[in-house]
Amino acid sequence: MKQVAIFGASGCGRGVMPLARQQWLACNDAYQLVFVDDKPQATQLNGHFVLSYEQWLSLPASSRHINIAIANSTVREQVVNRCQGDNVGFFEVRAQNVVQLDDVHLGVGAILCPFVTLTSNIRIGRHFHANLYSYVEHDCVIGDFVTFAPGVKCNGNVVIEDHAYIGAGAIIKQGRPGQPLIIGRGAVVGMGAVVTKSVPPGATVVGNPARIQSKT
Repeated sequence: MKQVAIFGASGCGRGVMPLARQQWLACNDAYQLVFVDDKPQATQLNGHFVLSYEQWLSLPASSRHINIAIANSTVREQVVNRCQGDNVGFFEVRAQNVVQLDDVHLGVGAILCPFVTLTSNIRIGRHFHANLYSYVEHDCVIGDFVTFAPGVKCNGNVVIEDHAYIGAGAIIKQGRPGQPLIIGRGAVVGMGAVVTKSVPPGATVVGNPARIQSKT
C-alpha cells in the first residue's frame, strides 16, 4: 500500500488536504492518505488519521509520498531535508481549476490552490506555495520555498528569490525584459502592498507604494 501524507495539521494543512484527497481518488493503487504532524493534537481530523512522523514511517508501505503544508518556509525546508534523509518522495498538490499555460517549469512539492494561474515562460523552484486566486505572469523566475498568500498578483518579468513571503493581496509591478523587478531572498511583502521597485534581501515592505519597514 502507498502511504501518502500531508505534513502539517494546522490551517494550511487542513486547507490542502481536500485538494490532495480529490487527486488521490483517481489513483488505481491501494493507498492511505493521512495527516502527519510533529505534535498531533488529535488522532483524527476531518476524516483522516493524524500521525506523528515516526508513526507514519513505521507503517508498512510500498512507497511513501508527502507534501509539506507548512507556510513558514524555514520550517518547510527543515522538514524537506528530514524527509529526504528518510528517502520519502514528494508530490504536488494541484486544484483541478488551476490554469497553467505554455512552458512552465515547476519544482517538486508545490501547492497550487484553487483559481491559481501560471501563464507562460515561467520558472518556479521547489516547494512553492500559491494560495487561492494568486497568479504568476510571463517571464517570471521564482526560487525555492517561496510562499504566496491568497490573492497575490505577480506581474511579468519579476524574480523572486528563495524563502520570500508575499502577503495576501499584494501586487508586484512588472519588470522589463533583461531588467526584472527583484524580490530578494527572505524578503517579506506585507498584505496589500503595491511593490513598484526591487526589494532587498531580508527586507519587509508594506504600503502603497511599498516602503521598507524593517531589514534583517
